[in-house]
Amino acid sequence: MQCSWKAVLLLALASIAIQYTAIRTFTAKSFHTCPGLAEAGLAERLCEESPTFAYNLSRKTHVLILATTRSGSSFVGQLFNQHLDVFYLFEPLYHVQNTLIPRLTQGKSPADRRVMLGASRDLLRSLYDCDLYFLENYIKPPPVNHTTDRIFRRGASRVLCSRPVCEPPGSADLVLEEGDCVRKCGLLNLTVAAEACRERSHVAIKTVRVPEVNDLRALVEDPRLNLKVIQLVRDPRGILASRSETFRDTYRLWRLWYGTGRKPYNLDVTQLTTVCEDFSNSVSTGLMRPPWLKGKYMLVRYEDLARNPMKKTEEIYGFLGIPLDSHVAHWIQNNTRGDPTLGKHKYGTVRNSAATAEKWRFRLSYDIVAFAQNACQRVLAQLGYKMANSEEELKNPSISLVEERDFRPFS
Repeated sequence: MQCSWKAVLLLALASIAIQYTAIRTFTAKSFHTCPGLAEAGLAERLCEESPTFAYNLSRKTHVLILATTRSGSSFVGQLFNQHLDVFYLFEPLYHVQNTLIPRLTQGKSPADRRVMLGASRDLLRSLYDCDLYFLENYIKPPPVNHTTDRIFRRGASRVLCSRPVCEPPGSADLVLEEGDCVRKCGLLNLTVAAEACRERSHVAIKTVRVPEVNDLRALVEDPRLNLKVIQLVRDPRGILASRSETFRDTYRLWRLWYGTGRKPYNLDVTQLTTVCEDFSNSVSTGLMRPPWLKGKYMLVRYEDLARNPMKKTEEIYGFLGIPLDSHVAHWIQNNTRGDPTLGKHKYGTVRNSAATAEKWRFRLSYDIVAFAQNACQRVLAQLGYKMANSEEELKNPSISLVEERDFRPFS
């Protein structure tokens, strides 16, 4: 018996050693991490002592638009989607959320959050490397021969709706509208799409599914990437008004308050306060200018972009070090003047941009605005949004509620 249990113990120890060696070997080959890199936080160090270390030799620029719903993120996404040398993806993290949330308890616990963020970071890293096959892990039903018709909002990506990824009838330079893309293009071939990604100099991704810039630190410091974060913020009062109009059922109680003048006892105030807390935490990190964000972070207020879209777009492209092409400038001219016949879709981007930024002042009652100002006073002050102290101030468009602020990129 003594020999028997000793033999079992030795076999178990040997098995553990083999597994450990395999994991170490896999890690070294897959990630080529540098000794001390994570501990020192020195993502810019290129590990001269480690010739196998893989970093971004091409210096392809990877752009992440970090935003929340109804903050103008679709508009900002189009500033990159229209660039002919940018591969743009609209909300690929939708697939992660859609796959994992049903399996998690509530999707709001710290453990669930870690699972979601870990999966999201892994997917983003793969997509920036033009590995679109990794996305197949989150597409249901699974793609067959790397083809699928289940990509969320495929039509919002110009590259995925034009040649060679799509072969629609008509002229070679035809650009399909979002509603026509899936109907005329058919199945998306991820192999062809990945090749189109590799042919472009830059990759841009928009997401409203990462709460704070701190959640992106591992990607920002990853030397295999050249990741730059554009954090888009908007007046939380404007976000609340836009969500109440767009997501009418979800925000039904806010609309009831507006209609009756009485605040419902069961109002879900977290629909407002979560936005303010995430903004405040993220902006606090950005404005503190930690070393790991140097040259990697730019804060953009939607109101500044809406009032002067061309100037702000030039600043954004200047920060990224990407030449601004004529297609982007042309798109801005055509989409910020507000043709009323073109801006009906709730996710559309045709707007009178300056007027849209102020529209919330006429969609919320002063009671709701006062409540929002009290709940979000910290982030309003951080971002330079002024309080409306009366109904008259709120409804008077000649009184600006946005301070002049110069949020220069940290470089």
